[in-house]
Amino acid sequence: MAVVASAPGKVLMTGGYLVLERPNAGIVLSTNARFYAIVKPLYEEVNPESWAWAWTDVKLTSPQMSRETMYKMSLKHLTLQFVSSSESRNPFVEYALQYAIAAAHATFDQNKKDAFHKLLLRGLDITILGCNDFYSYRNQIEAHGLPLTAETLAALPSFSSITFNAEEASGKNCKPEVAKTGLGSSAAMTTAVVAALLHYLGVVNLSPLTKDQHQEKDDTVDLDVVHVIAQTAHCIAQGKVGSGFDVSSAVYGSQRYVRFSPEVLSSAQDAAKGMPLEEVIADVLKGKWDHERAKFSLPPLMSLLLGEPGAGGSSTPSMVGAVKKWQKSDPEKSLDTWRKLSEANSALEMQFNMLSKLAEEHWDAYTVVINSCSTLRSEKWREQTDEPRKAEVVKGLLGARDAMLGIRRYMRQMGEAAGIPIEPESQTQLLDVTMNMEGVLLAGVPGAGGFDAIFAVTLADSSSNATKAWSSLNVLALLVREDPHGVSLEGDDPRTKEITSAVSAIQIE
Repeated sequence: MAVVASAPGKVLMTGGYLVLERPNAGIVLSTNARFYAIVKPLYEEVNPESWAWAWTDVKLTSPQMSRETMYKMSLKHLTLQFVSSSESRNPFVEYALQYAIAAAHATFDQNKKDAFHKLLLRGLDITILGCNDFYSYRNQIEAHGLPLTAETLAALPSFSSITFNAEEASGKNCKPEVAKTGLGSSAAMTTAVVAALLHYLGVVNLSPLTKDQHQEKDDTVDLDVVHVIAQTAHCIAQGKVGSGFDVSSAVYGSQRYVRFSPEVLSSAQDAAKGMPLEEVIADVLKGKWDHERAKFSLPPLMSLLLGEPGAGGSSTPSMVGAVKKWQKSDPEKSLDTWRKLSEANSALEMQFNMLSKLAEEHWDAYTVVINSCSTLRSEKWREQTDEPRKAEVVKGLLGARDAMLGIRRYMRQMGEAAGIPIEPESQTQLLDVTMNMEGVLLAGVPGAGGFDAIFAVTLADSSSNATKAWSSLNVLALLVREDPHGVSLEGDDPRTKEITSAVSAIQIE
């Protein structure tokens, strides 16, 4: 009776740095790159003598990293004892496991607790898998002399082995252990593990998503529980209370997000002082989670593209630290820059909302403009305004471009003032070239910026032009697209899905 849950990676299109402080909003798009967690019993049945046992076995497997870890878990205190492992521990999964089980303890009555206890005594077998899009395969592709194209990426086996960055002398922007693309793998992984465990244990009842369904149910009670537990586990594993947009999008999908007040997690942070975990989690579940989210997705006939320039990623925490240091040292200048950046973010959101409304109310005019602009560079778009409705659509497109140029300008200013590469010179040149391509609406650096990736939003069928152009500029176009769905129950192990005949068997070791 395996349970498989998945949660998406994210792209923070606007709100980098600002989203750390209420009431600043961020626009976060969830993607088709998903993390999967498979939970099943470790043993077929409960040993008759096991009722006296105070511990249960937990096995955590990460096939892509060739890692397997064994734990003993105290059924009374919910603490984990490290038994054996081929490699280092995974704090995100450890906290997800402890907090999900504590949530069951905190919500079940005695009848349910007996069945739950019996289920735990069969042990837990947890497997985690991340889509290839979360990780960089650029080095292997180059080492094998293969073309830096999306087609090469698509030919890789699903859930390929992960590359580790070579250890370097630590510096301000030291590369992460694993070469990543910046899609929020830890948040997606934590959310998937929490969701799978809560469903497996019977705390929530999640449903599979159909392709055309959005998480629009009024009754989001189960998702709210997943969100609270995943958010808490992720923050504690990170060792800091972040903004939480990555976990929120992993649970609910694409959205406009305003962070929760960090105080809601004070009891979880105090857990180390000896408060029983069950009480801590009961407290967190009852807390005032005051984050705000509103439905958001790209207007129709627009696509999200991501490209990997090949610099190996940046350390978001160290960049955030540098920005905070600058805010303290120059409050007046930083406040002014943040205000202008916030206004530009709001302007982009407003233009997108207006374009979505025009698509809804004047579909014919909207599609004609989008299709014609998709074959032209932006300076030619004004020529598509031979009637008022079309002129409105063009005005919205150009307004969105201007807003993005403003966002990029203020992000660069912030980076220069804080002494960090939020939009490094190499990215600036690449983004300028990208924004001048036919059919490209806008381009930028997602989230905290740096060297992780660049994103572009393209019109109609112009994506392939942009990806070909990127390839000639030594940028690897990823297979990631926007998918507004959040956490979901899956039918089976994603590795069992048939590989289509179109996928060749290029094996990259």
